[in-house]
Amino acid sequence: MDEIDRNIINILQTGFPICDRPYQQVAVALGLTEEALIERLRALLDNSTLTRFGPLYHAELMGGALTLAAVKAPPECFVEVTDLINALPEVAHNYARNHTLNMWFVIATETPEQIEQTINAIEQQTGLPVYNMPKINEYFVGLKLEA
Repeated sequence: MDEIDRNIINILQTGFPICDRPYQQVAVALGLTEEALIERLRALLDNSTLTRFGPLYHAELMGGALTLAAVKAPPECFVEVTDLINALPEVAHNYARNHTLNMWFVIATETPEQIEQTINAIEQQTGLPVYNMPKINEYFVGLKLEA
């Protein structure tokens, strides 16, 4: 990663313009061409310096819903349970934890009612109870990691 890549990462953490040519607008601020910026972003994603580049949406403000959920997956069928849960399009991501509830995942849906439907589907497919942990309060943490 060179100084230009570091500048790209640092600038894009503060926001991305909403306009007809957002890459061009950012490129100009960086002293690059639009094509060069896009190529560098692709390279940063391809070499796993960045794992994701894209918008974050506030699901509730758009009429949707999300929740954190967990199951206690028996170790002997952990992979099978993971595959069943990850196959659902409503499951945003899934990860193992060193806890009694050893598999945690985020459910994101277009409507609040679909959260319960998704939980019911997981319980039916896996035979495991799903522990729903909806957020009570939301806090914004302005995290910026200087590259």
